[in-house]
Amino acid sequence: MGKIEFPDVKYHIQMKKGDVGRYVFLPGDPGRTDHIAKLFDNPKLMADNREYRTFTGTILGEKVSVTSTGIGGPSTAIAVEELIAIGADTFIRVGTSGGMQPEQVPGELAITLAAIRDEGTTMHYLPAEFPAIADITVTLALKQAAMNLNVPYRIGITQSKDSFYGQHEPTRMPIADRLLQRWKAWKMGGAISSEMEASTLFILGSIYRKRTGGIMLVAANQESNDPNVGVVEELDDLLAVSIEAVKILIDQDKKEK
Repeated sequence: MGKIEFPDVKYHIQMKKGDVGRYVFLPGDPGRTDHIAKLFDNPKLMADNREYRTFTGTILGEKVSVTSTGIGGPSTAIAVEELIAIGADTFIRVGTSGGMQPEQVPGELAITLAAIRDEGTTMHYLPAEFPAIADITVTLALKQAAMNLNVPYRIGITQSKDSFYGQHEPTRMPIADRLLQRWKAWKMGGAISSEMEASTLFILGSIYRKRTGGIMLVAANQESNDPNVGVVEELDDLLAVSIEAVKILIDQDKKEK
């Protein structure tokens, strides 16, 4: 079968080369792209199609973008594949997650070192034994950014899953025993967050030799020892640390030229 030729304007994200910067923030929610873009200089809406909403602007004079991925691995893979094809090479997943360790307090940030591939998308790319690991340069930039801004954080492993309700209401699922046993294993292994996109981003980063990282707001913690713990939805710290991390990366990249 011959190679399929794709158009210059990518079908799903509706953009072409020159529309995005090399640095791209990846929230899941299209609505959050507006909040991130407000932190750019001269942001411009580039495309808004399906779950993919993109703004491009500058930080420290360098072109940067934010593209929403939608929820889960399949839509994330499409966004990242097409963004890579039009020139992006550094990606930070910026999202929300649930905490997994009893001592975690909603509102702190989880910097993602690696991801449990508890989803199906990446099985179409690499065997299950291949780890989903963030780029160390991006991870260290996120850590330094949190330290610079004095924002509480921890670094660890996330569970990337396919089913939101499989996590939150496992006992009503036909495979409840399996879900509960695996959740227990992830906790015992020290995983700190549960979300739905990081493993896909990290696997694509490995395949295409691109830099990837992830930072999540721990919005809630169903495993908390404190019965009064609620849900935190304030994104200011999350977004500030993400922007600061890209500033660090831009400075580093300029010095290496």
